[in-house]
Amino acid sequence: MPDWKKLIAGKVAIAKKGNKKSTVGANERVPAGQTQVANFPVLDLGIKPEIAQKSWQLQIFGLVEKELTLDWNAFQALNHITDVSDFHCVTRWSQLNMDWQGVRVRDVLEMAMPLENAKFVTMHGYDGYTTNLPLNALLDDDVLLAHAVLGEPLTKEHGGPIRMVVPQRYAWKGAKWLKAIELHEFDKRGFWEVRGYHNDAFPFEEQRFSEDDEI
Repeated sequence: MPDWKKLIAGKVAIAKKGNKKSTVGANERVPAGQTQVANFPVLDLGIKPEIAQKSWQLQIFGLVEKELTLDWNAFQALNHITDVSDFHCVTRWSQLNMDWQGVRVRDVLEMAMPLENAKFVTMHGYDGYTTNLPLNALLDDDVLLAHAVLGEPLTKEHGGPIRMVVPQRYAWKGAKWLKAIELHEFDKRGFWEVRGYHNDAFPFEEQRFSEDDEI
């Protein structure tokens, strides 16, 4: 089992260090304070759940007209796309031109029919991880339920069989090993957000750590 206190303290320290706006220059695609890399580092909470495709399920529940559970076969029957986007991690690395394959999140949400008072979502991972976003953030063209990247199926280390990808936010907002999407009327902060990470997480605004939050 991971040393949770050490893990959390280390990641919060990285975020806190980057809280002030950086004077490091950035090109149009690499936010200030980030370094472009060619590899795909592995970061998680120290838990890598083993989920076979045949046993994977995704639940959409909460403020929806029709609660939905997709198994692997139902997921594969949906409309799949490839989307090329850039990936920015709060730990200060960025990888450009990642070609994710998967299903647009908005297509799945449409099947569940969110209620009018549904304004926020919580993503739940099979590892117990949670993160939060406004519902509108999941409606962009590039927000995917991804099953492959860089031409290969997602490995367990990178969140396979399915992870969420939200390119316009820091990568912690895209839950690995995705298990459920819960819709709420009011915001509920997730694992890192309650530990001081910024609630919005826009990379080009360097929203790593929130000074308003107490840890």
